[in-house]
Amino acid sequence: MRISEIDYSSLPEHMQGGMRLYMEEGIEPGSFLMAVLENNLIEAFGRADNINRDRLFDFCQFLYNEAPNQCFGSPEKVKLWIEGFLTK
Repeated sequence: MRISEIDYSSLPEHMQGGMRLYMEEGIEPGSFLMAVLENNLIEAFGRADNINRDRLFDFCQFLYNEAPNQCFGSPEKVKLWIEGFLTK
């Protein structure tokens, strides 16, 4: 799957833009999305608004089904993903 073919519609509407900017342009997201991408469950719950807290499963499912493996899962992977766009 190409980055441009990612379907963001399973995410809450107010989060789709931030995820798109991260995935397609390497722009660092806010603290909630960063925690989700880094696989930090406790931080994600702590930083989530009411909608995102109820939809955390959807974020996990989105990453598993739509996102390239190299862009999420640990702080190191997220850092490398962002740095990859800075060098282009």
